[in-house]
Amino acid sequence: MDRLWREYSQVFRGFDDLTLARWMAQTLGQIEGRAWRLSHPLLSAYRLAAQVGHDRQIWFKRLVSVPSAYGVAECCRAPLLPLFTRDVIDSGLVCQHCSETVVPFSEFPDQARKQIGEWGESYAQHHAVAHWDDLRRQQSGDYETACEKAAQEAERLLVVASREMVPRFLDMFQAVVWEDQDECLEVRPEDLEVDAEG
Repeated sequence: MDRLWREYSQVFRGFDDLTLARWMAQTLGQIEGRAWRLSHPLLSAYRLAAQVGHDRQIWFKRLVSVPSAYGVAECCRAPLLPLFTRDVIDSGLVCQHCSETVVPFSEFPDQARKQIGEWGESYAQHHAVAHWDDLRRQQSGDYETACEKAAQEAERLLVVASREMVPRFLDMFQAVVWEDQDECLEVRPEDLEVDAEG
C-alpha cells in the first residue's frame, strides 16, 4: 500500500511549489463547511498533496492565500484540517498535513469529551477482538463469529460518530475529516450507510 501511495503522489511531486500551493488552497476552498469521509477521492488526493506539501514546507513559504475561514495548525503552520479517528481518546484530532495531534482529547469541550470518551471506549473494546491472541481466540469458542459481531458493531459506531460527534467540530473548524474504515476488522467505507452529505 505504501508503494501504491508513493506512486499516486508522483503527480503532486511533479508540481512546482506555486502550483501545488494553489491546488491545495483551491481544494480547501471546495471542502469548506462539511464533514468528509477519509476515503472520499477528493480527500485522498488532498492527503497525498498535503504530504508532499509538508515535505516541501509549502505553507511556510506563503505562496498563496489560504481560504480565510481556516485557522492555522500550531504543529506545522498548515491550514487546520483535523481528522477524527477511532483512536480519538489517545490521539485527539489529528492534522491532515503532518499527522500530529492538533487538539488533544483533554481539550475537547466537556460535554463532547464525555460522549466521545464513551464512544471511544466502546469502539476500542470491539476493535480489540481483531487483536486477540491465540489463547483468547480459542477461549471464545467461535472467533469468526466474535470477529463478525465486532465488525458489525464497529460499523454502527463509525456511523454514530459521523452523525452525532464529527458534526460538532464544524462549530470549531471549517471542515473535518472522519475515518470511515477499520482495516483490522475488515470494515470498508462502502460498508457504512451514511447520508449522502456524510
